[in-house]
Amino acid sequence: QVRLVESGGDSVRIGGSLTLSCEVYGDSISGSYIYMAWFRQAIWKEREGVAAIKGGVFTRYADSVNGRFTISTNNAKNTLYLQMNSLKPEDTATYYCARATQKDYIQTLRMLLESEYDAWGQGTQVTVSS
Repeated sequence: QVRLVESGGDSVRIGGSLTLSCEVYGDSISGSYIYMAWFRQAIWKEREGVAAIKGGVFTRYADSVNGRFTISTNNAKNTLYLQMNSLKPEDTATYYCARATQKDYIQTLRMLLESEYDAWGQGTQVTVSS
């Protein structure tokens, strides 16, 4: 059974940076057809896709974070990362990592859809304020 454990959430100032980590247990994240993603959910809002990665190489970002966030993997550590720069108050949310354990192909346009992923972490809180 796959288990995902996020860490790295914190309170930061506007314009600051933060790196989130997601350790994966029970499954390897190395492989050309491995899909993983970061989602976030702000209070009173629906969960939204932030960034996704296929095979540790091909990435896709939400428009709201493109150019500020970077998703990456470290196969040796079996860990997914989200480097967040130039943080804004609207980035405040609980961030979740996700893994598609049952699929070896997801259309590019669907890589940020919650329904494509079936394994989830418990979330880590990011708060951005002045």
